Amino acid sequence: MDQTNHTAVTEYVLLGLQDHHSLEIILFVLCLAIYCITLLGNSFLVGLIVLDPHLHSPMYFFISNLSLIDICGTSSFTPMMLFNFLDVQRTISFPSCALQMYMTLALGATECLLLAVMAYDRYVAICQPLRYSELMNGQLCIQMAVISWGTGFANSLLQSILAWRLPFCGHYIINHFFCEILAVLKLACGDTSLNALTLMVATTVLTMTPLLLICLSYIFILAAILRVPSAAGRSKAFSTCSAHLTVVVIFYGTISFMYLKPKDKDPSVDKIITLLYAIVAPSLNAFIYSLRNTEVKAAVTALVRGGLLTRKISLF
Repeated sequence: MDQTNHTAVTEYVLLGLQDHHSLEIILFVLCLAIYCITLLGNSFLVGLIVLDPHLHSPMYFFISNLSLIDICGTSSFTPMMLFNFLDVQRTISFPSCALQMYMTLALGATECLLLAVMAYDRYVAICQPLRYSELMNGQLCIQMAVISWGTGFANSLLQSILAWRLPFCGHYIINHFFCEILAVLKLACGDTSLNALTLMVATTVLTMTPLLLICLSYIFILAAILRVPSAAGRSKAFSTCSAHLTVVVIFYGTISFMYLKPKDKDPSVDKIITLLYAIVAPSLNAFIYSLRNTEVKAAVTALVRGGLLTRKISLF
């Protein structure tokens, strides 16, 4: 058997929906619009958090991290995918493919961990309000963010090293829109049992464990809210975590639907579902945190009226 390693392949072909070019044109318009919304919405939210001193709190620090993940995650594969839709370029170099796979995997794991950290932040805010400033101090927030990013990128580095050390026997056609790790592993002609094991462990530790911590946090949060005597108090308490809960439901709901649903007979359907998950969810986060948060809406109002920039300039 030819044991030509992946180093013999200098570029890969991203198959996409090559047999459905008319559908690719529709996806190009849709994905371009969603990508622009993601960039503008999340960039605006980060800028707003930086400008408004009222948003300099742990919750908004983590929200800005989440927005950066959404910007970097979609930017890691969307521009090249858009070129592929137009048949401008269907090939990707080996370094670009390796970087694309590394970034998408790293940022996905980081987002899972960050959502768990944000759930802990909401738990402290509602269940331990008098100790919130003490427990969620700036140093701890930075440490939790660094651990989330570092763990996600370290796991991706391990998965990438294990994937690219496999023999690929000259196979170079990736049946996907971008270099997703499962699609890349299908090219391997060697034993991938170690890859499957490490991916399963990583999925359990970095995806299911954060979900368990999120669920536990909200059990305590719900119990604390139900103990609030007034309806207005309960509503105010719940409103502080409703945006985060919505993002968690969308994030884990789409993942569950994508991986637990029966495989479609047409693989193109599964590829489109994966694509929509990868680009639609990041575009929603900024709007959810903007529309469901009174402090963000107040900051937007101040920015429109010119008061926000005036306050920022006066600080210097």
